[in-house]
Amino acid sequence: MLSLISPAKINLFLHIIGQRSDGYHNLETIFQLLDFGDTLSFSERADKLITLISNYNDIPRNENLIIKAAELLRRETGIIKGCNIHVNKVIPMGAGLGGGSSNSATTLLVLNSLWNCGLSLNKLSDLGQTLGADIPVFIKGNTSFAESTGEILSPLSMPKKWFLVITPSCSISTQEIFSHPQLTRNSSPIKIRALPSGQCRNDCQKVVINEYPEVRDVLDWAANFAEPLLTGTGSSVFCKFDNQEEARRVLVEVPKKWKGFVAKGINRSSVQQQVKDYFNGASPSG
Repeated sequence: MLSLISPAKINLFLHIIGQRSDGYHNLETIFQLLDFGDTLSFSERADKLITLISNYNDIPRNENLIIKAAELLRRETGIIKGCNIHVNKVIPMGAGLGGGSSNSATTLLVLNSLWNCGLSLNKLSDLGQTLGADIPVFIKGNTSFAESTGEILSPLSMPKKWFLVITPSCSISTQEIFSHPQLTRNSSPIKIRALPSGQCRNDCQKVVINEYPEVRDVLDWAANFAEPLLTGTGSSVFCKFDNQEEARRVLVEVPKKWKGFVAKGINRSSVQQQVKDYFNGASPSG
């Protein structure tokens, strides 16, 4: 059985440039990968069944992005094989941390090799995008500046930072926030593919805190220690620190009603390399 970590992400900033005729939004952001994530384990079956065992069972099978990714790969390639998938979820749901997208990407990467599908990373990324706008960054596996709906990616090498991530009890729908009439949709494009100068912002934050007061409470509390920011469409809030010790000192102060963790920012996910090592160099390229 192949077991690996499906990493979380945060958005170091998020600017919404405009809304397209198809309803999707053009944006600019930096996806920062973290050394924290769900554990996914895969093994092949002799039959054609796809089984999924998880410590989080609130998502119907027909809506689960892991199952959707596996079935999409079978439809695309015509290869009908089975597998067992075990998931230990630690990334909060509806928190803007990309857990479902990361799980879907990891599933595509692993099953592409397990089933000998032979698709390139670019093709897997294109497939993943049909399931979710965040999935390509997890397929490619790099901390990246992202444009368009998030699929145009420019890898970045970010300085080493530690992040305290705090999540209140609410779960937020991405569709709800992106369809909100008060959402800012006219931010000006930035000139340099890097962090904006000055205070970073998330164009979704104002809408989120108006609709979810508990997120505002987290932001207000965290402001006593650093410069907090919402990630994605929420509900998680993060603070950036130069070292792990400082981040952990604040973590122990987080009120018990909220969940928190400390993670290091990473420039490269280990998923591709783990798949390559496990299958003796037979992983996709491109």
